[in-house]
Amino acid sequence: MAKRKPTNKYYFSVEGETEQWYLKWLQDTINNTEKTACKVSIDCPVRKNPLKHAKSLIVTRKIEIYHFFDYESDEPLHVRGFQEALDNMKKAEKIGKQIKYKSGYSNFTFDLWIILHMTNCNASFSHRKQYITPINRAFGEKFQNMDEFKEENNFKRCLKKMDLSNVIEAVDRARKIMQRNQENGYTLYQYKGYQYYKENPSLAAWEAIEKILKDCELIGK
Repeated sequence: MAKRKPTNKYYFSVEGETEQWYLKWLQDTINNTEKTACKVSIDCPVRKNPLKHAKSLIVTRKIEIYHFFDYESDEPLHVRGFQEALDNMKKAEKIGKQIKYKSGYSNFTFDLWIILHMTNCNASFSHRKQYITPINRAFGEKFQNMDEFKEENNFKRCLKKMDLSNVIEAVDRARKIMQRNQENGYTLYQYKGYQYYKENPSLAAWEAIEKILKDCELIGK
């Protein structure tokens, strides 16, 4: 009889439904893979405020939570919203619940991470709505705009075009983006102990996914 695989639990809070749909797709994809060393359970409610999320959790041990959120632009309103999320992540660590909050930001948006599953996306855009062109190219679609892409049926249709090999490639492409930002001498900003680039493209969302893949022995440690 096949040995029962252990289940690892992972904690996220996410800004929107597309992030949640993606993480649930990842969970199912890993759990349906023979090669995985363990099953995964991904807790990923849509919660814009990490502090509120932390307060709602009942935890009996030390846990890490990744927050998936966007650096939407350099406009003061968006920068303030981004820093507010980081403020709340830091506050969430101080409410006595053994929580370590980690950043899974995307600059400009989570859509960058989705594109990287299918192809490189090294162009620097001036507005997040411009992601629609590489999305259509990557997935062979003809969406008119980002809202159409993010409709549940459309987004999940794109997810069905991906598999675990695409996730592994996305991690590799994302790492290269961040290495290139470093080589280009861009400023790595520090805020409340969290790091980020103001330049687009940049992202940290891949780090959480890489950890899951390593734990499942789907990529080397």
